[in-house]
Amino acid sequence: MHEIAKAALFLAQSCLGLASASAAEPRLPSDVARFVEQREGCEHFRGEFPDPPDEQRMKEIEREILRLCTGTDKKLARLKRKYARNPVILNRLNELEENIEPPPRGKL
Repeated sequence: MHEIAKAALFLAQSCLGLASASAAEPRLPSDVARFVEQREGCEHFRGEFPDPPDEQRMKEIEREILRLCTGTDKKLARLKRKYARNPVILNRLNELEENIEPPPRGKL
């Protein structure tokens, strides 16, 4: 299935409440499955750029990035420490980028 179609299906299911973390990642603990689902939503919006550029859509994308991505760098590190002795979970977490959040304003 094309990546855009997968993302659209995921978002539609999420909006309708059909996509559950346990269904998406049946062998992962619920905290990890929820995190992976959130981070994948974050990644989706980080890669979305409307063509042609649309100011309203960009505002929506920025809002979703802020909602889905904020705090996930620390949460990923915390989950990696929590499940450090579980190679299946750690391998799944290692598939995710570690530092996706921009530095706090004034820290550049």
